[in-house]
Amino acid sequence: MLRIVLFLVGFGFSIIGFIYIIAYLNYLSIGYTLLEYLMLIMTKIECLLAIIGIIFLNIAIFMKGEKNVLCL
Repeated sequence: MLRIVLFLVGFGFSIIGFIYIIAYLNYLSIGYTLLEYLMLIMTKIECLLAIIGIIFLNIAIFMKGEKNVLCL
């Protein structure tokens, strides 16, 4: 059950984070350089959710499960 919850939370966090990262790409069209853009998305909490979500997904996928669990 923990694996499913971690997977769903990680998936949600990564979707939210990547949506904001794509939305902040508009800053490049108003004159931000690529370095300024990268510094911007590294300081925004909503963009860091993408990294946290990927970490949760990896934990959920590679976590050892119980021996007697039936996976359908």
